[in-house]
Amino acid sequence: MNLSQQVIQYILSGLTTGSIYSLIGLGFAIIFNSTGIINFAQGEFVMLGGMLTFFFITVVKLPLLVAILFAILISTLVGVTFERLAIRPLRKATPLNLVIITIGASILIRGLAMMIWGKDTHSLPMFSGNDPIFVSGATILPQHLWILGITLLVIIINKLYFYHSISGKAMRACSYNRSAASLVGIDVKRMVFFSFAISSAMGSVAGIIAAPLTMTSYDVGIMLGLKGFCAAIIGGMSSGMGTVLGGILLGVLESLGAGLISSGYKDAIAFIILLLILFIRPQGIFRKAETERV
Repeated sequence: MNLSQQVIQYILSGLTTGSIYSLIGLGFAIIFNSTGIINFAQGEFVMLGGMLTFFFITVVKLPLLVAILFAILISTLVGVTFERLAIRPLRKATPLNLVIITIGASILIRGLAMMIWGKDTHSLPMFSGNDPIFVSGATILPQHLWILGITLLVIIINKLYFYHSISGKAMRACSYNRSAASLVGIDVKRMVFFSFAISSAMGSVAGIIAAPLTMTSYDVGIMLGLKGFCAAIIGGMSSGMGTVLGGILLGVLESLGAGLISSGYKDAIAFIILLLILFIRPQGIFRKAETERV
């Protein structure tokens, strides 16, 4: 494989990885725009998606599709329970206290997952076989196409919901001005509840589609959550195309850096990019182009 083919291979891999980061980043952005909170427990919903699907397939012996649906449902229930029990009673707390609460929730969920499923690493079956597909001298697996397709579908549903449904428009109103939204009759608490439900479901979907390639374990959400946060920062904390492009950019640069420089720098590249963005353009690379927030 020559250099150009290698670059194509790295870009294709980066697009897949970036799609995962985009979904996780959208979860961060949706909660931030609705509540002003950075939810550092978001990565644990990614972990729950993969681990719960594995549990339902291996222990309960459910078909893959049914296991996926149950995993998303339970992950969503965990997310809304977290909002009801930890976030809603402390809405008058300082932003720092709320961030600490989300970190504590992350540690709690991760600890419970370790107690239930142990420290072993698990994998999910590929959605449609293992035969590679050749593209311009590079190869991709059918699972990569599933990841790209599902990510695109989630983005389209996300756009339709926030721009063409009453509750979606209400959530957008809360993102602009919570006080004004409340004055015109929008139930802000309900919108916050919806934001946690959507973000936890989105995180679990990311974990499920990634697990056949990257495998899953009780602690997989830590790094994936941080990468998703980087994607959201690059996109200016926008729950639109800004964060999607941020995640894809991060995934491609990470893949190129790991392939052309050293795989040992793979994780470091994401945080170097994050620091550069915070120093040079703290509002995010795509913030000006993406003016509407959700």
